[in-house]
Amino acid sequence: MDTEVIILGGGLVGATQALALAAHGLTSIVVDPADPAVTLAPGFDGRASAVASASGRMLDAIGVGERIRGLGCPIRQIRVSDGLEPGALDFVPDAGDGALGVMYENKLLRRALFDAATEAPLVDLRMRTSAADIVRDAAGVTATLSDGAVVRAPLLIAAEGRNSPTRVAAGISVAQWRYDHAAIIGAFHHERAHEGIAFEIFYPAGPFALLPLPDDEIGHRSAIVWTVTAKDAAGMLKLGDRGFLAEATKRMGGFLGELSAASPRASYPLGFHHAARITAERLALVGDAGHGIHPIAGQGLNLGFRDVATLAEVLVDGKRLGLDLGDAALLARYQRWRGLDTFMVAAATDGLARLFGIPGKAASAVRRFGISAVNAVPPLKDRFMAEARGESGDLPKLLQGLPV
Repeated sequence: MDTEVIILGGGLVGATQALALAAHGLTSIVVDPADPAVTLAPGFDGRASAVASASGRMLDAIGVGERIRGLGCPIRQIRVSDGLEPGALDFVPDAGDGALGVMYENKLLRRALFDAATEAPLVDLRMRTSAADIVRDAAGVTATLSDGAVVRAPLLIAAEGRNSPTRVAAGISVAQWRYDHAAIIGAFHHERAHEGIAFEIFYPAGPFALLPLPDDEIGHRSAIVWTVTAKDAAGMLKLGDRGFLAEATKRMGGFLGELSAASPRASYPLGFHHAARITAERLALVGDAGHGIHPIAGQGLNLGFRDVATLAEVLVDGKRLGLDLGDAALLARYQRWRGLDTFMVAAATDGLARLFGIPGKAASAVRRFGISAVNAVPPLKDRFMAEARGESGDLPKLLQGLPV
């Protein structure tokens, strides 16, 4: 069977890529070994993501925005502090500028994208299926799937996540390292309203992030990404809910009042990886297949969405010009457009993680001085807010809310 693009990985980034292409008339076959009965099972699994305002405009432009309308919590302010010391940095958009982004449970995003992909006539979604063999050559891409089907396309897109076997098979080298940290993720309820504020509280062990979620029948609710030293992660997971909430209250200083109804918790090790290049012969990497960053700024998913918007624009322009979608010139354009941006964001988040991880009063004083300096210089503060919105740099049309 022939199609215009084969996409390996039907998660948040892969499914969005297929829908962005379909919105402009390009066909794709999406191959993913996951079982939807597991990945879409009801209940909060502890994972939530901030969708920056630019990414939200893309989801609107490709027809997904309406499916998630009202399911997330707008981020109306971001407050950054060094521990509970005075001198917080507040990012507050001007009146009329709208929210900085929206927090969604990942499962709700997955459901919306899965349903949209299932219903899209130009997307052939093949779940519980993997690629058993892939050949990329001058003639095109031929993939033999685990069910015996053979599919062909001019281009292969790898959206398989940070351990992408396609990236490895292509011989693309990766700069990577592990932080001596793990992230504890989950959610809980709290007595006082969060008012749409995302809190990023930095401790030497790592950031303690509170991310606003919509209220439910129990009351006010926030997601948590709590960075701890790697050796403490197992112990934090073993704590009972009462002990866990008591520890969280200490880190928060009690500013949201009494905590309750903790969700199931999970942890994952934190690391950094950055591919030397995001293209090879008839191959493009998107999302974590090409880059993985520290969650310190909550930009991981949005970096993947920027990849999606950029690659979609490159391929749609190429099709209009009558080019082979696997043409080296098209892939070189994608590499140039995304290469520097992903590196700069990755380097910045790595630097922040290391800066805020330095212990001691002197280091804390320097950080507080830096926070105060950013607060006092409006152009610098505006630059940080543009980054939070996903609006910096050379934006693809989809991130501006425009069709390609």
